Amino acid sequence: MIPSAKKRAVISYENMPKEVADAFAQKYPRGLSDYLPDLNKYDKPDGSCFYAVTIEIPDAIYLVKIKVKIDNPEDIDRWLDGEDDADEGVGEGGGSDSGETLPDDNIAQYSSGDDGADEA
Repeated sequence: MIPSAKKRAVISYENMPKEVADAFAQKYPRGLSDYLPDLNKYDKPDGSCFYAVTIEIPDAIYLVKIKVKIDNPEDIDRWLDGEDDADEGVGEGGGSDSGETLPDDNIAQYSSGDDGADEA
């Protein structure tokens, strides 16, 4: 097989040139729900990693880096054990207030009734 003569580069989502951004929008019109299955993890030589999707334009192939926040299992364990000082602002209220009340989980009360979701 003859290797492709196309330019190959890694760019961040925030710094995409217009041509790449247009190709991204065409390939993934609904955003995250479209590109999540195509998101791949790439390991760097220094031991860190990044997540990216592939975008191909006529003269180049780009890996577009997408910022992904992965929960640290050690932080979750500390939070579950009640060590709240390790989690720097999990939740809006800090989480350590035992008298804190949770918001009402009935989200239907927030619907305006005319959100247009069923309109064609």
